[in-house]
Formats: sequence, structure tokens, C-alpha cells
Amino acid sequence: MLSFGSFVITPFNGVFFVTFAAFIALLVVVSLLLKGKPEKTKKTVLITTCIVTLVGFVVYKYFLSIDSEFDVLTADTGGFNWWGEFPLQLCNINMILIPIAVLKKNRPMMCFCFFLGPLGAMMALFMPGTGFDGYSLLLPRMIGYYGTHFMVIIEGWAIVTFGLFRPKLKDLPKAAVTALLIAFAVFCINMLLRVTGVYKDANYFFSVETEGNPLLDLFHKILPFPFLYLIPCILILVPYMLLITVPLEWFERRKLQKEDAAEPAERNDSPATGND
Repeated sequence: MLSFGSFVITPFNGVFFVTFAAFIALLVVVSLLLKGKPEKTKKTVLITTCIVTLVGFVVYKYFLSIDSEFDVLTADTGGFNWWGEFPLQLCNINMILIPIAVLKKNRPMMCFCFFLGPLGAMMALFMPGTGFDGYSLLLPRMIGYYGTHFMVIIEGWAIVTFGLFRPKLKDLPKAAVTALLIAFAVFCINMLLRVTGVYKDANYFFSVETEGNPLLDLFHKILPFPFLYLIPCILILVPYMLLITVPLEWFERRKLQKEDAAEPAERNDSPATGND
């Protein structure tokens, strides 16, 4: 008989992989159903999904705010604080940015949503914070945590699988600049929350303090200044985007070449018209 203990989730265990596979299957099925549909329909589905995810995110945070076990587990860091729970982290900001990006057809922003949003969500899933590792997936806080992050991943990927966007090499410089601008905007929000005393520990995007992240600690040694230590991340971001963009662009070119080669053959095979 199944119980809470049967659904304990931790990175790379069976429950984790089955859950991830279910969300990927959802993306595949919806992408196939939307194949050939108007762009407006695809945008409506994606934006609606982001809005529903955002509403679910708020509900999840409410349950987290009344979770006494979570307060005990995070007592050393001050416990739950609404000011620290806005969707302004790399792992969840896609819920806000995707609707803006697809409506405005902003390619640099869509690049950010496709590359960085899912990357941040996967980092959160592979390295879950205190209170989210080794507990039953059926707990409200676990449903919220894993559901939100898995949805952020497939929503970011959906921009491409729905056919709304195809990353190209020429997009990458603007995408890198866009990433820094978004990070700087979030840094400004952090500083506003800190200076006003509303939330003195505001650190969205880890743009004020590294919080022990080994990679950011390394960059902080090079540039020991808030926000500026994020700039070297571009050295990792660009190769990562290239690794994904080059195969996608190659596949797209091959597809177009095959379509171009098929057109003359189709014309030759069509029946002749006119009088003999």
C-alpha cells in the first residue's frame, strides 16, 4: 500500500526521474497538439500556462508560510519571509518574463527565457534548499517546489518546441547583455529592499552576496564587489548557449535544405497542364 514514504523525492532518485519524465511528456504531447496551429493559439496556451504557474506559485508560498516544520528547518536563516519569496530568482522569473517576451517577440529576452530560466530551475532541482530534499512529494511545500521548477523548465523549452522561437548565433551577444541587464534590475530591487529596511537580506539572483556558491565565490575573489562578480558568469553562459544553439541551427539549416531540394522534385512530378 502506498504511503507518504513511498513518494520521497531527492535529486536523481526514482520519484525524481518519474516526475521529470511526466512533465517532459506533457510538453511533448502539448507541442504535438499545437503543431500547425496559429501562432496566436500557441502564445495563448503558453502565456496562460505561465499565469496558472504564477498563481500556483503564490498558493505554494502561502502553504510554505504556515508550514511549521519549514520554520523549524530554516530557523537559522530567519525562516519564511514574504519579502524574500518574490518570483525574482533565476529559477522562477520565467513566469513573468515569458509572457512579455513572446508578446513583444523580443528575441534577446526569449533567449534568456529559453537558456537561463530552465538552467536556474534545474540547478534548484538538482541542489534543493533546506526543507526540500528527502521529503514526500505529496507534502504541499514539495508539490509547490518541484511543480513550480519543473513547470519553469518546460515553459522555457516550450518557446522552441511550440515553434515561437529558434535561437541563432547572432542572438547570443544581445542575449548575454539582456541577462546582465535583468540581473542588474534585480540587483537594484535588492538594494531598494535593503536600504529601506523592508528586507535586509534581499539577495535575488545572488547579486549582493554569494551565499557560499563555489563558482560565485571564485568570481568574487576576482571582482569583490556586489553585482560585478556576476559579470564573469558570461564566460560560462556563452559556451553553454553555443553548445545548444549550434546543433539547433545546424538542424534547422538541414531541414530547410531538404525542403528546398524537395520542391523541384514535386514540381517535376506534378501533371502537365495546357493543350498538347
